[in-house]
Amino acid sequence: MTTFHMFRGLLPMFLLVATAAADVTSENDPRLKRWLQRFPAADANRDGVLTEAEARDFRNRQQQQRRRTENRLPEPTHADVAYGPHQRNVLDVWLAESDEPTPLLIYIHGGGFVGGNKRGFSTAILKACQDSGISVAAIHYRFVSTDPFPAPQQDAARAVQFLRSKATDWNLDPQRVAAFGGSAGAGLSLWLGFHDDLADPDSNDPVARQSSRLVAVGSRGGQSSYDPRVIKDWVGGRAHEHPSIYKCYDVASLDALDDPKLQPLYDEVSAITHLTADDPPVWMLYSEPNAPLPADARPGQGIHHPVFGLKLKAAMDELGIENVYRHTSEFRGDRDADMVQFFRRHLLGGGRSAAGS
Repeated sequence: MTTFHMFRGLLPMFLLVATAAADVTSENDPRLKRWLQRFPAADANRDGVLTEAEARDFRNRQQQQRRRTENRLPEPTHADVAYGPHQRNVLDVWLAESDEPTPLLIYIHGGGFVGGNKRGFSTAILKACQDSGISVAAIHYRFVSTDPFPAPQQDAARAVQFLRSKATDWNLDPQRVAAFGGSAGAGLSLWLGFHDDLADPDSNDPVARQSSRLVAVGSRGGQSSYDPRVIKDWVGGRAHEHPSIYKCYDVASLDALDDPKLQPLYDEVSAITHLTADDPPVWMLYSEPNAPLPADARPGQGIHHPVFGLKLKAAMDELGIENVYRHTSEFRGDRDADMVQFFRRHLLGGGRSAAGS
């Protein structure tokens, strides 16, 4: 879920029109206080107080950014290419011009595993990659509303394998493949980065014989675990009650999530459970406050909490794996450019080989 969609969902109409109470701020309005906690970047002058005007301006900026990024990408070199049998098993690819095989960066969209679109990343990322000689792909995957876990994970792996199978046709370097995404797409990218290679060298399917491994991962608000009990322990509040959780595990109630028979599935779909010392570097960004959730937290609030990144960072540090942790409250500069620079370093600068590792 994008910041714009979250903010729009929280912003009632009274913020969209000027009011007589011009001095209403986060210091005397609990709603503005909650929004400041959740969206610290809305505090434009960084004085620790969110005004109605700042809230409106933030919403407008997010809306403008959404308009710039949504459906404004140039036409792909190849559009809606099927990589599997389901109608959502399709991808787009923008090939960089090069005489030599190019590295590939794959975008995986967010949307709580129930929505989202492969055209949801920014034109700035696409242009920066192509100017550097990096090709870009973007994928759709099955939603849990029809196909619960681990269907999205399986689709993401299949897409990577399919793209590797097109290396010769599309002038791609199968040794240099990375992925990034936001929210659900970040979780899938992390899962791909850490999961054992799903290549089946004995398969009759040439796609299935390809590696599913990556050389680098980018995560924006990503969940390093999808185990509801881990989420409850790490984040607190009602984050583990996110509306998608029932569909992800095809259950009807929270009580059903306590079934021990689900533990192997929780472990399978959670990226951090697969982390080993030979896994690729990660760039991660979080925007929610690094603080306990409020007492009146809603179901699902905190599902992008920085603790997901901090727990992952601690585990990666212990294993000696490179990782870059960013928080928007401390970030300086262009976030897209910072992430692209990370990928340039690992896709163009002689980074580790993933295929077959």
